[in-house]
Amino acid sequence: MEKLGLRERKKAATRQAIHEAAVHLALELGPERVTVDLVADAAQVSRRTFSNYFANKEEAIFHADHTRLRRLVALVAARPAGESARAALAGAARELVAESPHSDPVWVAQRRLLRGHPSLAAHQVAAYAVFERDLTSAVATRLPDPDPLRSRVLAVTFLAALRAAAHVWLDHPDRSFGELVEEALDCLSGG
Repeated sequence: MEKLGLRERKKAATRQAIHEAAVHLALELGPERVTVDLVADAAQVSRRTFSNYFANKEEAIFHADHTRLRRLVALVAARPAGESARAALAGAARELVAESPHSDPVWVAQRRLLRGHPSLAAHQVAAYAVFERDLTSAVATRLPDPDPLRSRVLAVTFLAALRAAAHVWLDHPDRSFGELVEEALDCLSGG
């Protein structure tokens, strides 16, 4: 990864502060009672600054998820050119697990928040649709015959396997998230 300049680091820190404030408030008050003004105040930024970073409170709450998914798509695209679609997806998943510890309390809180408040699911479904499209495009470049259905099925089932691993891990935090991801990938390959 390339090194960020001071301005980019400050922007990233502000974005992270807003995200953490949004998750904290959603856990404390419930997502339906959280407002953009409350998040901005908690993050010590103006409402205008909030709006420069996020379109709404849901986007702020799910920032970590969106970042991980964008990173996953980038990792798939960066895999060696000769690698099959399945191998690229599995390799990218392993890289993502290795570089982003899933013991991050904000990520864990976000996952639990989503499970406890289905009203947030609509935002997640809409966001996942964008990432599924991007991942489908990355998968299509790795198929000998880029069939749209095959590309989409591979991308969607891969993301579903990762979500399933995350759900099981939330129910059994004593288990290794990396091992659960490996088990989920094994299920995809018929194991």
